[in-house]
Amino acid sequence: MNIDFSRRLRVAEDTLIRELDGESVLLSLKTQKYYGLDPVGARMWRVMTTSDSIHAAYEQLLQEYDVEADKLRQDMAELISRLLEQELLEFAGD
Repeated sequence: MNIDFSRRLRVAEDTLIRELDGESVLLSLKTQKYYGLDPVGARMWRVMTTSDSIHAAYEQLLQEYDVEADKLRQDMAELISRLLEQELLEFAGD
């Protein structure tokens, strides 16, 4: 899936989030499926769902982590794709 980094993400309405020791568990009440995030994934989730755009989240995470820009972009796109497929995230305005 090709992710448009100019778009904004939001938590799907029927998603529950629980954090424990820096990790997060996401549960879709719609699909009854859950998804676990390690501390880095949990941080990505928080930044992506509170930023004005995916690109803004990317810029913030690029400053926080010692990672190559292309690698971060690829990792974010993969995580977003999986979370969209699990119906845990959605694009704002859709």
